Amino acid sequence: MTAIQSIVVLCYAAAIAALVYAVVRRTRIGSPVIAWVLFAAFTVFSLIAVARDGIMMFWTNHTANLVGVQVWWDLLLAVVIAFIFIAPRARAVGMNVPLWAVLVATTASIGLLPMVARLFTLERARQGDQAE
Repeated sequence: MTAIQSIVVLCYAAAIAALVYAVVRRTRIGSPVIAWVLFAAFTVFSLIAVARDGIMMFWTNHTANLVGVQVWWDLLLAVVIAFIFIAPRARAVGMNVPLWAVLVATTASIGLLPMVARLFTLERARQGDQAE
């Protein structure tokens, strides 16, 4: 297994762990800590990828063939679906949804994860539930 294949397996394992945690935990408000950790890890990895391969590699990767385009569509739809679900909750706790929309539209998950973390933090503060 190559280093890049190992990274893919590690990322998939982290995603599964976060999903299992969300299912087992059964809290009314998600974990801002998990959202911040995922944001930090993904941002660092993204910066490494850009430093190594360049920003244009994202374009090349997603336009090389129909599978690349399909993956691009999948990522876009996932981010849009997540944003549609959290925008009303964000608005309810006083977040600046248009500003967050710009960040999410320009960075996808790199903007969505801190938005979710902030939402969870504000919801917990509103509920008086500071426990993780």
